[in-house]
Amino acid sequence: MGKTLLDKVWESHAVRELPSGQTQLFIGLHLIHEVTSPQAFAMLRDLKLPVKYPHRTFATIDHIVPTESQARPFRDSLAETMTQSLTDSCREFNIEFFDLRSGQQGIVHVIGPEKGLTQPGMTIACGDSHTSTHGAFGTIAFGIGTSQIRDVLASQCLAISKPKIRKIDVTGTLSRGVYAKDVILSIIHKLGVMGGIGYAYEYAGPVIEAMTMEERLTICNMSIEGGARCGYINPDDTTFAYLDNRQYAPKNGAFDRARSYWSGAASDPDASYDDVVTLNGNDIEPMVTWGINPGQSVPVNGCIPDPESVAPDERDSVAEAMAFMSFEAGRPMKGTPINVAFIGSCTNGRISDLRAAAAIAKGGKVAKHVKALVVPGSMDVARQAKEEGLDEVFREAGFQWRAAGCSMCLAMNPDKLQGREVCASSSNRNFKGRQGSPTGRTLLMSPSMAAAAAIAGEVVDVRDMLNPA
Repeated sequence: MGKTLLDKVWESHAVRELPSGQTQLFIGLHLIHEVTSPQAFAMLRDLKLPVKYPHRTFATIDHIVPTESQARPFRDSLAETMTQSLTDSCREFNIEFFDLRSGQQGIVHVIGPEKGLTQPGMTIACGDSHTSTHGAFGTIAFGIGTSQIRDVLASQCLAISKPKIRKIDVTGTLSRGVYAKDVILSIIHKLGVMGGIGYAYEYAGPVIEAMTMEERLTICNMSIEGGARCGYINPDDTTFAYLDNRQYAPKNGAFDRARSYWSGAASDPDASYDDVVTLNGNDIEPMVTWGINPGQSVPVNGCIPDPESVAPDERDSVAEAMAFMSFEAGRPMKGTPINVAFIGSCTNGRISDLRAAAAIAKGGKVAKHVKALVVPGSMDVARQAKEEGLDEVFREAGFQWRAAGCSMCLAMNPDKLQGREVCASSSNRNFKGRQGSPTGRTLLMSPSMAAAAAIAGEVVDVRDMLNPA
C-alpha cells in the first residue's frame, strides 16, 4: 500500500511518539510576525532559554503595519511597541528579519513562497491560522498558538496529533472568469466550515494540476476556513519551476538533488485516504459569500437561501447571518450595493491577483460612493506591479494604491470598515467584526470580482466585464 504526502512528511519529521499519543514533530521552517511572537520571546527570557536553531526562523511585520504612511514611529503606539519588540528579539536571538528597512517586508505567507523559503516535503509552523497556504508546495504547514511558538523557538519541535486525510479531486476545467478563489469557496460551500475538522486536505485533479503556484496558494490558504488542520497539493514540475533561482532555494547541483527528494514526497498512486470528495470544475461559477462565515456563499447569479431550505442544524446560523447582514431570503446576490472594495491579503495579494484585478479596472472608474483599496502582499509584489504599470492602472481608475501589509483583511491597522459598510473583499474571512467595524459586512469574492464590484458599485458577474477571448 502506497503512502500519502502527509504520511511521508510526518514520518520523516517524527522525533518520537509522546505518552499523550501525540507526535513530537520536528519543524523545518518557522515563520514569525509581530503579533503572536513577542509574548513567546518573553517566555523564553523568563525560562532563560536560547532559540534552538535561529537559522530556521524568519520574521516579518504584516498584521499591524499601516499601509498609507509607514514612517516610524507608527502613529499607533501599540503597533510601534509590537514592531520594536520583534525588532529587538530578532537582534537578540540572531533571527533574520524582513522589516521595512530591508526592502523585503510583506505578509508572512506571501514572502515565504516568493523567497523560496517554502519548499516541498517540509514541516512549517507559524503563529497565524493561514499557515496552511504553504501546503501549495507539498508541505505540511500548521498555524500555532503563542505557547507553541515558544516551544518551536526553544526546541524546533511541536507536540501535535496527526490528522486524518481527505482527498479532494476537482475534475474538468474552469470556465473563463472563474478563479482559484471560486474553487476554494465552492469546496467550503460543499463541505462546510466544520467539514474538515480532524482532517488534512489533499487537493488534486485536473483543475488543481493546471493551476499556477499562486493559484494553488489561494486554494491551500483557505483550508483552515473549511475546518481542516492543513491542506496541500503534491509537488510537480510547476512547483519546481517556481522555486528555481529563488533566493533561499537550493542552487545548481543542489537544486537537482532537492528536486529528486521533492518528487519523492508526493503521494503514491496507490495511497489510501480516509475520505475522497469530487467536485466538477465545469460547474463552478464565480462565488460570493452572503453571510458571516466562508461557507455561506452562492454563485453570483444565485439567491440568498431560505433558512427553511437548509439542513436543520444550519437554520439558526443562516437566520443569524441574514439578520446581521440585513438580507432577505430569495434576494438575488447580484445587484447588492457595496461601499468598499478591498483587493489584497495572504489569499489574494500576489502579482497574478493584481494583474487579474487590473485587467477589470483598466479603462473603468470606481463608483463615486465606493472606497477601493489595492494592497500588495509584499514589497516585491509592489515593485513588480509598478514595473508593469499596474499601480497606475488602479490609480487612474480611482483605486487607492497602498504599501504592503495585511490591511483590511483583519483590520489590526488603520484600514477598517466604518459602521454598516459593505465590503467586496478578496480576503479570507467574513466573520462579524473581522474588517474592523462590529457591524460592518463582508462579501468574499475573487480579486476580479472585487474590482468589478468597485466599478459597478454593486455585486456583478465579472464574466460580463471580460473582453471576448
